[in-house]
Amino acid sequence: MSSCRIAGRIIVDDSRALENYRFVTINAKLIVDTPLDHMKLIRLARSYADAVRKSLNLIWKNYSHKEATKMLYGVLPNYIYLETAYKNARAIIENIKFYEEDIGKDKILAYIHRFWIASRGNKWDRGNRNIKLIPMENYFEVLIKYPWDGSWIRARAFFGKKYVPLLKELVELADRREEGYGVTVSFRRYPRIHVQVPLWVYLKYFSLSKTRGYGLVAGFDLNSDRLNVVVINGNANIVAMKTFWYSDVISHGFPKEKAKWLRLNTLSEALKWCKRIGVDYIVFEDLTRIKYRSFTSNPYANRKISKFAKKQVLIHGVIDALKLGFTIILVNPRGTSSSLTHKQIMKGRGLDRHMASAYMIAYRGLKAIKSHEKYHKT
Repeated sequence: MSSCRIAGRIIVDDSRALENYRFVTINAKLIVDTPLDHMKLIRLARSYADAVRKSLNLIWKNYSHKEATKMLYGVLPNYIYLETAYKNARAIIENIKFYEEDIGKDKILAYIHRFWIASRGNKWDRGNRNIKLIPMENYFEVLIKYPWDGSWIRARAFFGKKYVPLLKELVELADRREEGYGVTVSFRRYPRIHVQVPLWVYLKYFSLSKTRGYGLVAGFDLNSDRLNVVVINGNANIVAMKTFWYSDVISHGFPKEKAKWLRLNTLSEALKWCKRIGVDYIVFEDLTRIKYRSFTSNPYANRKISKFAKKQVLIHGVIDALKLGFTIILVNPRGTSSSLTHKQIMKGRGLDRHMASAYMIAYRGLKAIKSHEKYHKT
C-alpha cells in the first residue's frame, strides 16, 4: 500500500484523494472603499463568470487550458484569473458528471446565474498574484487586481477574531514564499471573501491534541436521510453501532441550506459520540474514485440523490474529524452498498443494508491500518 498523509493523520492508497483536503476556507464580509472600486469589482466579477461559462464548452470540446486562455483573453485579460476560471469550469463539469444521469454530448448543460471572482494561490507570488491580504490593526486590507488598467481595487475584510492570528501567520508565510493562499470573492446579499488556508496551518490553531483511545475503528455510511456508524475492534468484531437521523431534509420544499446545516451538525455529533467511546480511526469512502452517480428507476429517490451534495459533506467531515484528533482513512467505495460481500454481511451479521455498508467501510479501514503499519515497519 503506497500511503500518503496530511499532518500525519490521513491514510489513503491514492494520493490524488488528498487534493480535496489540502485547504480550509475562511470567510468574511468584504467592504469596498469607494463607489468606483465597487463598480470595477462588479465588472471584474461578471467578466470572470463569463470566462467560466465560456470555458465549460471549450473544455467539453477538448480545448486545452493554453488554447482556452488565448481564446478568452479578450473577455478577461489576466492569465491567473483565466487559469482559475478554467479550473472552476472543469470542477463544474466533474460535478455534473457525478450527479447528472444524462449529459449532452455536444454541449455541457450548465447555467451560471451568479457572478464571482477567484484567483489561485502560489507561494512564488507571495501568496496570490491577483488578490492580496494586508494585515491591519483590526481588519485586513484586500487588494484586488483590475486587469484592464493594472490598478488595484481596495477593500477591507473583517474576519472573526479567532482567525486573525492564523491569517497573519499565513501572510507571513506567503511573504517568505513558503505558502500560497487562494481567494474567492462572492456576491449574494453583499460581497464576501473566502480565503483558502492550508490545512496544516488551520489544524495548528484549531486541532485538539491527539489522545489515544482503544484502537477502535468507526465506519461512516452517509446517506441523504441518515448517517450510519459501525464501530469495530482490531478483530473486526462490532463494538457499537448507531443511526443518526435527519429524515426531514428529504421532504419536498425543505430549505437547501438548512438541510446542509442539519447534515453537518449531525456529522459533528456522530464524531463526538465516537470520541466518547474511544474510537481512534474514522473511515470515510474516498468519493474521488467515483466518476458518476448511480441513479435508480424511482424518480423520488433520484430527487433525493441529486439534491444531496455528499462530497461536500464528507470533506467537512474529514476536516472536523481532524480537528477532534482522529486519524482519517479514505477507502475505496466500490461495492459498499451493493455487492455479494455486502449481501453476505447483511445475512451473516443480521444488519440492514445501511449498517452493512458502514461495517464494510470500517472493515476496509481496518485492513488499510494494518497494511499501513506493515509498510512502515519494513
